[in-house]
Parts: sequence; structure tokens; C-alpha cells
Amino acid sequence: MIAIASDHGGYLLKEHIKAYLAAKGITCEDFGTDSTDSCDYPLFGQAAAQAVASGQCQWGIVICTTGIGISIAANKVKGIRCALCSEPLSAELTRRHNDANMLAMGAGMVGPNLAERIVDTFLNTQFEGGRHARRVNLITQMEQ
Repeated sequence: MIAIASDHGGYLLKEHIKAYLAAKGITCEDFGTDSTDSCDYPLFGQAAAQAVASGQCQWGIVICTTGIGISIAANKVKGIRCALCSEPLSAELTRRHNDANMLAMGAGMVGPNLAERIVDTFLNTQFEGGRHARRVNLITQMEQ
């Protein structure tokens, strides 16, 4: 299960990604928002991040206009490693090297087709472990 959330600026891309994933048989739990009416991204980013941190959802995808604010909000939740990605290579490397458990995107930066490629890459890339595990563990220790 994937936690998904957006603010008003990311709403249309969130809905597109939800439909894209549903067509692939992947279930999402939507943590809002439910319209393009102005709202506060930290509330939705936090809700999705808490679902991932608790184990309710395996992955999270959060979207705002730039992806910056909602990724910052998600990263405030203990146990979250949310990476802002604007192309597939960064999505691949954040999974391989950082074991990111949440993906952030900016709806004003990427269109639907590119967003699909970023999501596919993020969800289909495995963590390498090895020297990268040591570094991820250091990040986890910083949260304690």
C-alpha cells in the first residue's frame, strides 16, 4: 500500500498518479487534499509520512507545486527519508543509496508522463545496502 498526499498545487498530479497506480493493481491510501482549493501542505505531508513511519503503508508519494515544502514536512516525521525527485535517475539513486521510503514531486516541475517514469523507477529500485546501509544507519541515529 502506498500513502499518497498533496496540497492544492499537486492535487491534479496526485489524482493522475493514483489512477496510474490503480491501473497497475497498486493500492493507494489518499491522505488528501481532495480539491484544488488552497490548503496547507504540511498537514497532508505529515499524514502520509506518519502512515509510512507506522508501517501502515510501505511507501509514500507526496506532491505540491515544487515538491520542496511537502518533502520538508514529510521529513520531520521520525523514520522518514523523503526525497524530492524531478527525473528518474535521482529516483533510482535515492532508493539504491539512501533507502528512501517516500518520494516527493513538484507538479509545477514535472508533467504526468515524467511523473509516471519517476514513480515506476522509485518503486522498482532496490536498496543496495553495503556501504550505503552504514550511512542510512547514521541518519537513523541522528533521529534518536
